[in-house]
Amino acid sequence: MTQSTLLPSSAPSPVNRSSNRSRQIILAVFVVSFLTILARAAISAAKAEMARDLRIDDIQFGMIFGAFALGYAAFMLPCGLLADRWGPRKSLALSVFFWGLFTLLTGLASEAGILIVIRLLFGMAEAGVYPQATRALYNWIAPRGRGLALSLLNMGSRFGAAFGLAATPWFIWRLGWRQSFVWLGVLGTVWSIVWLLWFRDRPADAPHPQEAAMPTGATKTLGIPWQAFATSRNFYLILYQYFASQFTFFICLSWLMPFLSSRYGITVREAGVLASIPLCFGALSMWIGGAATDHIFKAGHWKRSRTLPSTIGFGLAAAALIVAPFMPSSGWFIAIFALTTCGVDLSISPSWAVSCDVGGSYSGTLSAAMNTMGALGSLSSSLLFPLLIRWTGDVRLYFGAAALLNIIALICWRFIDPSKSLLPQQRVDAHCMMPIGAEP
Repeated sequence: MTQSTLLPSSAPSPVNRSSNRSRQIILAVFVVSFLTILARAAISAAKAEMARDLRIDDIQFGMIFGAFALGYAAFMLPCGLLADRWGPRKSLALSVFFWGLFTLLTGLASEAGILIVIRLLFGMAEAGVYPQATRALYNWIAPRGRGLALSLLNMGSRFGAAFGLAATPWFIWRLGWRQSFVWLGVLGTVWSIVWLLWFRDRPADAPHPQEAAMPTGATKTLGIPWQAFATSRNFYLILYQYFASQFTFFICLSWLMPFLSSRYGITVREAGVLASIPLCFGALSMWIGGAATDHIFKAGHWKRSRTLPSTIGFGLAAAALIVAPFMPSSGWFIAIFALTTCGVDLSISPSWAVSCDVGGSYSGTLSAAMNTMGALGSLSSSLLFPLLIRWTGDVRLYFGAAALLNIIALICWRFIDPSKSLLPQQRVDAHCMMPIGAEP
């Protein structure tokens, strides 16, 4: 008797069951992405009240923003290694638990020095979320659907940031900034417990064994081929373009809101609403980028599915950055800066998808290395923005530097080849997952 005859006619098929589980996993990582960036962006929305209560000036706040970015960059690669070695179930649960804890402690800080230490630890804890969630999607989502899945993961970050910048001032007004951070920490802790109890690292470990038929990579690694990383041209190109992307984007989570308030003379609440607009447009751009990536891939153009959205995106961002500092009003500035965010966010899904392509069973490590460079870009942005304005009295130098970085990133994407895996023996596996007639 075949296995299919053992199932009642009303039972869901293995394909439907695995598809449902995949959608649930995508929803789960979307939620944690939303919460993660909400917790990260809240400090920008709370800056005025925290600065007043703790007597912190702008240079000190630059150090606070930078402390997060430094911890984020320093712990990114170890977190990626944990995702590949332990699997995303345990590693992601730990990362979210600890960022919840340090978010809660942010609400208890009493001075700038303590806040710098807490935000450094918070950055270290948050560092694992995206490479570990990416490894979960690599294990559960087939290549032809990863573009949109990865875009949804990152869309959660944009919606979380937009909600945080727009709504956090209201929560601070109602609860105070300290209580707001405490509640955010509690939400993160709850999510980590649910994930640990519910998620399984591989389809084969799921409650229904039929899900093991899913054609995705799901092995755990025992060692890291450092020489393969060091000798891969793809590796360096992928890292640089993400540095440029996050250098440009991080202004949304650090200085955009206070910049709007001080330069254009608007209230903090008005600045919060305006600062959320580029993030909403960025989320839409991520959806478009992810859908385009999958559509072009399914049409048989593997390389083009990664490079085309990215080159268009970086070109748009560079053009908008050149124009933005000349805008006479906050509305015009946000309209142009929204185009900048759309541009860099169009490259996000292809960036994470190509990390899975090139990294294979080391996708957690490669995506962590890429995100480390993104964190260094964020760190550079958070420190340089106030310093360049103080030195020159003009914001144009910062925007010009960001535009140049985006132009170089555009050139990088012309040479990134998703078919060239870090490990030669994995190249065959990558081609096996290609649609018929795909580009070499």
